[in-house]
Amino acid sequence: MAPKHENRRKNDPQRTQEDILEVATEEFSTHGLAGGRVDAIAEKMRTSKRMIYYYFGSKEGLYLAVLERAYRKIRTLEADLELANLPPEQALRVLISTTFDHDEANPDFVRLVSIENIHHAAHMLRSEAIRDLNVSVIETIAAILERGIAEGVFTRKADPIDIHMLISAFCFFRVSNRYTFGTIFRRDLSERATMERHKTLIADAVINYLQNKVA
Repeated sequence: MAPKHENRRKNDPQRTQEDILEVATEEFSTHGLAGGRVDAIAEKMRTSKRMIYYYFGSKEGLYLAVLERAYRKIRTLEADLELANLPPEQALRVLISTTFDHDEANPDFVRLVSIENIHHAAHMLRSEAIRDLNVSVIETIAAILERGIAEGVFTRKADPIDIHMLISAFCFFRVSNRYTFGTIFRRDLSERATMERHKTLIADAVINYLQNKVA
């Protein structure tokens, strides 16, 4: 007799796909696309490779779905912040804090993006979903910057993609280079006081940049 959770999955295809993606995220973020094994995912899921391929078509299709899910997670998190209701400076600080905390709590996301960069974004290029998902954060930042200029809070007109890159670079680097950076400089980047200092540092850097117009 099949376990109850197995029966639930059979009756809930969406839950089944989500469970597969959860396990596949761990597999691909740990072993990469080449090293990740669908057999291992199927074994952990107590299901068959045929079932996985039924939903995702191929190993590459599953990997791409994992990438799309990872980006959807952070973009949904940002959308839930309702930043349009906050003053411009506060809105940016909340966005930065959320990005910082997300990357800190989701090292699998950082590893997946790093792996896809090794592949020159070859798989991501096939995904219209990822491109569409990431439009939202640029639109959000653009709206905050426009409000900041209109209200006199910001004096520098900045490219929203540049601002997104500045935020992402710092938050991403802390996680992607945690072990090498920590080993070289004998510093634990996961230590609470260091994390809080860095969160303030990146927020202040972005705000100061926007508030100081070059003559």
